[in-house]
Amino acid sequence: MNRFGKIFILFLICFLGYATFVFAQNQQPKGKLFIIGGGHKPQSLVHQMIDESGITPTNGYGIVLPMASSVPDTSAYYGMLQFRQLGIKDVDALNFADTSLVNIPQKLDSVRKATLIYIPGGVQSRFMKAVHDTPGLYQAIHEAYQNGALIAGTSAGAAVMSKIMITGDQKKYPEYTSTFYHIEHNNIITAEGLGLITGVIVDQHFVKRARNNRLLTAVMEYPDRVGIGIDESTAIVVNANKVKVVGESQVLVYRNQSGPSETKDGKLAAKNIHLGIYLAGESFQIR
Repeated sequence: MNRFGKIFILFLICFLGYATFVFAQNQQPKGKLFIIGGGHKPQSLVHQMIDESGITPTNGYGIVLPMASSVPDTSAYYGMLQFRQLGIKDVDALNFADTSLVNIPQKLDSVRKATLIYIPGGVQSRFMKAVHDTPGLYQAIHEAYQNGALIAGTSAGAAVMSKIMITGDQKKYPEYTSTFYHIEHNNIITAEGLGLITGVIVDQHFVKRARNNRLLTAVMEYPDRVGIGIDESTAIVVNANKVKVVGESQVLVYRNQSGPSETKDGKLAAKNIHLGIYLAGESFQIR
């Protein structure tokens, strides 16, 4: 076979692989999302995570992805420990920020075939940088979700779940604060997340850190998105279009029914934003 033929075959393989990935993304995922608002995780919440995933001591395995943390080894240790204390021993950690893992196909296969993938906290932008720097990792996470895995995350690991990801930073007020003191146009900074939950923007530590202004700003700047604010020690279980609340506190859901927001002197305004506040055991639809 000549050089042109080899190049054509390589191109065809890449194209078919990409087409398969795009097709799979457009199908209803077989997996679930377990999105935790950060803070303390009671054992009952971890039990529910395990139950929702279907993993057992003798069936399936878990992967911890600690790349959001500035101390990934510590994050990985405690991420695995919470499962091992409840009898799930077959759980490992893969830090793809370590460049030695980047070009090892078997590591991506481990992600792709996992029963449960858990993303601990840290900085969501740091996690996404590691994802973008690792060819195939974004696709492997999505394939795992499409094939039936539970994808779980807490704090920063919650923020990365949506396509439009709140970074926590502000354009007009560069000194970081845990909440926003203003509701202003062109202030919130967002980046691309994993996009596992569509049509939604996720915020975390929500009631504890009074992040209403931040999520209100987000849904006013992106009126086609539903804003979901998850408090600490609380999670949402996403199964297709249905969302169930579990844990100890509340989940706040903002729906901007005003359309494009008004702006005057840099301030945002909207006249019809619907707020729902949900407790553990309650459910709602995304769309």
